[in-house]
Amino acid sequence: MSQPLFDHIRNFVSLDPALDPQILAYFDKQSVQKKDILLPANRVCDRLFFVAKGCVHAYFTDQHGVEKSIQFALENWWISDYQAFYKQRATDSTIQAVEDSEVWSISRSSYSALLLDHPVMESYFRQMYEIGYGAAITRLKFLFNYSKEEIFFNFTEQFPHFVSRVPQYVLATYLGLTPEYLSKLRGKRRS
Repeated sequence: MSQPLFDHIRNFVSLDPALDPQILAYFDKQSVQKKDILLPANRVCDRLFFVAKGCVHAYFTDQHGVEKSIQFALENWWISDYQAFYKQRATDSTIQAVEDSEVWSISRSSYSALLLDHPVMESYFRQMYEIGYGAAITRLKFLFNYSKEEIFFNFTEQFPHFVSRVPQYVLATYLGLTPEYLSKLRGKRRS
């Protein structure tokens, strides 16, 4: 099950296959069921998670007790509260499996050692952060520039596989919609 991780790494950097066992030693494998919590809110965020199979999301709970999804990771993507991970602080987000999932995680101390021992991995992670930052900026542009309806239709056109896998109420909060309004938009699209 480590193959997706190494395939992903090799999409971005040149890595000698002989190093795979050494690099894998820095990671922990986890199999989680739908709705399992990988990282609860109010705990120090000391892990990055790579989704080898499945879907995971991060959410926070607003002042009204409503869960708001802020980040997703399908296969071959990373997820964490990166600022809390970097600063080694408690996160206000919960990271939870949306589907039964297989993930590889790396602790902050192992991450630091990995980058020191294998500098090529620093290049890999830099590229992951650049892509992730770009995706976050694109999401903000959608939220600022489009109506709620346009956000939904643009998102479903760009990421149909994603929309088909994520529960409606979770997708709604990610797009800044209520589940009821999202249901109305889906009905409108079918018409």
